[in-house]
Amino acid sequence: MAPTGENGCVQEDEGLGWGKSLPVPSVQEIVRNDPQCVPERYIQQKKDRPLDSELYIPAASSEIPIISFSLLANGDEDELKKLDSACKDWGFFQLVNHGIAEKVLQDMKAAVAAFFELPRDEKLKYAMAANDLQGYGQGFVVSELQKLDWCDLIMLITHPPNLRKMKLWPTTVPGFKDAVEKYSEGAQKVAEELLADLSLLMGMDRDGLKKLHGEMKQAMRMNYYPTCSRPDLVLGISPHSDGGTITLLLQGDDEITALQIKNKDRWVPIKPIPNALVVNVGDAAEVFSNGVYRSIEHRALANTSRPRMSVATAMLPNDEAEIGPVESMVNDDRPRVYRNVKYVDFLRHVLENKMEGKAHTDFLKIKS
Repeated sequence: MAPTGENGCVQEDEGLGWGKSLPVPSVQEIVRNDPQCVPERYIQQKKDRPLDSELYIPAASSEIPIISFSLLANGDEDELKKLDSACKDWGFFQLVNHGIAEKVLQDMKAAVAAFFELPRDEKLKYAMAANDLQGYGQGFVVSELQKLDWCDLIMLITHPPNLRKMKLWPTTVPGFKDAVEKYSEGAQKVAEELLADLSLLMGMDRDGLKKLHGEMKQAMRMNYYPTCSRPDLVLGISPHSDGGTITLLLQGDDEITALQIKNKDRWVPIKPIPNALVVNVGDAAEVFSNGVYRSIEHRALANTSRPRMSVATAMLPNDEAEIGPVESMVNDDRPRVYRNVKYVDFLRHVLENKMEGKAHTDFLKIKS
């Protein structure tokens, strides 16, 4: 018999997936039923809660680097140096002039908004299976005791096309498939150029990282953060680093600053730039670079004013690819920091554990 989730939706078992997440109530539905309600499971430990000074962010310009994709694609040496510095010092940057049309970005945002506006029972038709993280629900829930994030999501594998589970792509949202496909195609082109630039910086040919990935995968996590009456008690997403190579983030609201990254033991807000993408180094890139490029802890905050969305598109090595420091990044001055591991083994370690800072790269480090 197929397992039944907490929400009453029968979830089919189709064999072993990447990982699994325990079913929990929808945060969106909690807020719909009682806008003032903040259940105990969402109230973070005192040490993990955002400070008042971190919640109310001044309208100052963001500190993280801003990089022009068009300059990179044209081989501009100064922009390549800026990319190198951004990945070393920040692990994050905002990417402008990336070539993805504004209409494609707006259609993607509209598709996500339309999905989360569907009635609860309609969204549950696309619920995560008991053994996989694709579909609608919440991610990284591995214990009945852990604190939960103030966020609902739908996760889809979007590239290569033969790996898509089309039964999880909402058919009741007009234009959803077309919007996701067009944005996915644009994100893939951007990511491949960035990986080519990073390959050059790491002393390889332009296709060096692409070859190491095998058939690269693209996973798209569409996040919905409802309003919260007590944003000082919760977190939209807990501090974590990303398990892929790089992630491209489309921020859903230019007026709300919710994403924060950890830099020198302080949380730095990333104020959205209209039509820009936020790009961050993932754990796999940190491993390939032997720790020269750093995947950085980041989190998202909730707010009282209005719901917020975002679309995080992660580029992942093929399951059977091996990740480890590339030869050009290992020498006498920079000995090997990480061990080699099959990517699927690392990915399952990531997905079987809750999001917890830099714990996943620590798992890969060579023990002295």
